[in-house]
Amino acid sequence: QVQLVESGGGLVQAGGSLRLACAASGRTFSTYSMGWFRQAPGKERDFVAAISWSGDHTYYADSVKGRFTISRDNAKNTVYLQMNSLKPEDTAVYYCAADRVTYSNVLYTTPARYQYWGQGTQVTVSS
Repeated sequence: QVQLVESGGGLVQAGGSLRLACAASGRTFSTYSMGWFRQAPGKERDFVAAISWSGDHTYYADSVKGRFTISRDNAKNTVYLQMNSLKPEDTAVYYCAADRVTYSNVLYTTPARYQYWGQGTQVTVSS
């Protein structure tokens, strides 16, 4: 089992940057592909980015491509989301999640594919 805890959210002006971190417990973290999702009030949970278990493969939503970067440090059991050029429409609660299976290089964008979730961290971008 994997437990996930996000951190790094906050209030930032448009054009600014934030770096989210997702710390995982358990020795199997390095075997799971990881994803970041976000959910704004009254909206569905949307895919943001994903990274394979090895870190060799990444995938981004079109809305964040070129602005956000997902990475992981398996030695630290942590996955990161570097967010640059933030826009007010990026305002949401951001969640990290771990895939249902291990050692998969297929990156999924649907929340149902992910088994373990963190509690979320709020990101607010002011205009």
